[in-house]
Amino acid sequence: MKKYFAMLLAVAMLLTACGGDSNTSENTGDTSATYKVGICNYVDDASLNQIVENLQTQLEALGKEHDVTFEISYDICNADANVLNQIIANFIADDVDLMVGVATPVAMAMQAATEDDPIPVVFSAVSDPVSTGLVASLEAPGANLTGTSDYLDTNAVMSLILAADPDVQTVGLLYDQGQDSAATPIAHAKEFLDANGIRYVERTGTTTDEVMLAAEALVTDGVDAVFTPTDNTIMTAELAIYETFIEAGIPHYTGADSFALNGAFLGYGVDYANLGVETANMVADILLNGADPASTPVMTFDNGTATINTETCAALGMDYDEMAELFAPLCTKVAPITTAESFEDLAQ
Repeated sequence: MKKYFAMLLAVAMLLTACGGDSNTSENTGDTSATYKVGICNYVDDASLNQIVENLQTQLEALGKEHDVTFEISYDICNADANVLNQIIANFIADDVDLMVGVATPVAMAMQAATEDDPIPVVFSAVSDPVSTGLVASLEAPGANLTGTSDYLDTNAVMSLILAADPDVQTVGLLYDQGQDSAATPIAHAKEFLDANGIRYVERTGTTTDEVMLAAEALVTDGVDAVFTPTDNTIMTAELAIYETFIEAGIPHYTGADSFALNGAFLGYGVDYANLGVETANMVADILLNGADPASTPVMTFDNGTATINTETCAALGMDYDEMAELFAPLCTKVAPITTAESFEDLAQ
């Protein structure tokens, strides 16, 4: 009888040893590791949505490649700080292995929420992570987060304005003062314009109604062109203001292709689809390879793509082919787009 119970005990111990945690890859031959990833997007924005879509697609591909599962929880706060904080709290309560913050406000909120928490954070589309205090430097972030940046080459956009109109006298600067992503490029724009003896007028807004009033004021100011950096507030309001600028004959130069999709004359910046892919690669490197966010350099990209809205271009009395020829020496790529198109259609 003693031998019988000893055998039962041995079998039970063996079964326990072989059970393990289903979230580890050292359990059985037919189960894979599962990693929980919480993704929060700031607003429903064509460029930011591209990041999320390509991020999810790449994580799915990497999961299949490495025989792991990335269990994704996705949410969007629509620029509401209270909703954002609740989403992050939900991620933490759900014990996610990593959080992804798309756009500067989300990244900053995640940073604050994880100061005393080991959850790593990967941000995406943060234009100036150093000035906002997210990282100590691009080369060595120094904390529990790193990510990808859509840093804007403002001087390049200013050069496009001069290429299209060498006699430009006044440039309007349209942005949201509350957007951290706007601060540095607006400062750089002022430096460029001052150095070239070009006058500028600043108009700001924090809501669509305020942005509409600001756009009308710039028309009254008699500006020759308008510049907006990667500013989510203005991007969201673009559909409400682009016709105002067209009717006044004023081209709107902006810091992302999503503006052009919404009617702006030109969007200049990074390839947001690629930004999403590289963000996913960074997530996988941290979760699968144990990469330390504190020492993982922030990834920046070539800002060489100029996207022209051909309908707006024609409405302004400009010729697309002529503009493309003027801009080509200053860009890696010049691409046409219309207000009715979607990024998915263009990718096919």
